[in-house]
Amino acid sequence: MKVYISSTLRFFFGRKAEIDVQIPNPTVSSVLRKLTEEFPEAAGGLFDNSELRTFIRIFVSGEDWTDRSFHDREIDESAQVLILPLIAGGSADESIISDERRKAQVLDGDEIERFSKHLLLREIGVPGQKRIKAARVVIAGLGALGSQVAQILAAAGVGTIRIIDFDSVALSNLQNQLLFGIRDVKRPKVASVRDRIRAVNRNITVIEEKVKIDADNAVSLIEDADLVIDCTDNYKTRYLLNDAAVIAGIPLVFGAIYQFEGLVSVLNHDGGPCLRCLFPAPPAPGLMPTCAENGTISSLPGVIGSIQANEALKLIIGIGSRLSGKLLRMDLLNLTSEVLNVGRNKDCPFCGEKSSRVRVEDFDYDEFCGLRQEDTEIPVETISPEELTRRIDNNEPLTIVDVREPHERTILRFSGAVVIPIGQLERRKKELNPEIDTVIICKEGKRSILAVRTLKEAGYLGPVYSLKGGLDSMKDIILSGEGGWI
Repeated sequence: MKVYISSTLRFFFGRKAEIDVQIPNPTVSSVLRKLTEEFPEAAGGLFDNSELRTFIRIFVSGEDWTDRSFHDREIDESAQVLILPLIAGGSADESIISDERRKAQVLDGDEIERFSKHLLLREIGVPGQKRIKAARVVIAGLGALGSQVAQILAAAGVGTIRIIDFDSVALSNLQNQLLFGIRDVKRPKVASVRDRIRAVNRNITVIEEKVKIDADNAVSLIEDADLVIDCTDNYKTRYLLNDAAVIAGIPLVFGAIYQFEGLVSVLNHDGGPCLRCLFPAPPAPGLMPTCAENGTISSLPGVIGSIQANEALKLIIGIGSRLSGKLLRMDLLNLTSEVLNVGRNKDCPFCGEKSSRVRVEDFDYDEFCGLRQEDTEIPVETISPEELTRRIDNNEPLTIVDVREPHERTILRFSGAVVIPIGQLERRKKELNPEIDTVIICKEGKRSILAVRTLKEAGYLGPVYSLKGGLDSMKDIILSGEGGWI
């Protein structure tokens, strides 16, 4: 039996994309047990106190078998099992744009020429193009996915596009955020995207929102839109958008990317699930590396962003099969793709039958996404980049442990660090000297916090610190006598 491992989990499984599991009368429970016996580090990634973590789903030949009621059901040996964490179909029905709004639109001579390739399509024609012109779309996040979606929807003629992002363009963005150029570096992303949209079509109304989405503004930012396209890059904002879309009654086109793999779904539409139905809770901070920490190939956001834009256009026009109730997974490295059936959870706290949620402000998103430290949580002491530099320069006794992935260390190396992947820390804690200070380093300082807690929960008694801000905070620091440290 073939078990396919999503790229976000492969560092628990020896970087393997697929594993051949040979056991008699296989079930989900026995397959997972076999996997964790062969790969002990995977147990912490898949389970929390023997319960499957809430951000992980199990599919058997495309069907969702995540619920425990399926776990002891025998699996046909020819079936394919997919283990899929959060990265972050349906039949055609009516357009999300009313006939009244469609009829209120007029296409002038220039627009008829501009959109002639749409008008020639029987499924779109003049009525469909008028619906596109009448549409009000929110694009949340203007990174790799958002910049791709914005270009396509602008070229398609969407009448009103609200763009939301609080960040500015960085040089590192230019690799996979193809809407930006070198002149955009350090400019607000909303300003750069606005200019590119208007360069494509000056008739489009562009609404700029240079803000960070939070519980206070999430609903107001989207409530007058026809649909929301989630192109964000963090769990808190994804759940905020999901909950705001449920409350406002607006469909949400979800997209996520990681390394070579992407996900797309249409949520909160036509009786389909919301994000909480698919993934009731996000992973703990640091447990799953982000695309910022592990990168993405330049072509991936173009593919996934184009599919998001395509789903949005189908919703607006009212054509085709939708990804409502389905989750599309694509792996560009291995050239595989599959559409997985996902259902609505009737007990979902936000869209379920008994849900009483009427606002997002009454939900503690920091606690939910693991961003707030509880009193009962093991405290983590940090060390500043300046203090670490001083101690290294003074040759003070110190053990530095690098928990990053191998490819990250080829880009940025820390001389003298002991390399211990985060999944091996517990069983390798005896390699550390509890008589001297240990400093854990990673890229951004998130995985190192999880690593410190992992060591302490495993009973390690020596002093251990997390490098505040990670190696990103030390890029401009030069150690004496070395002329640099990478």
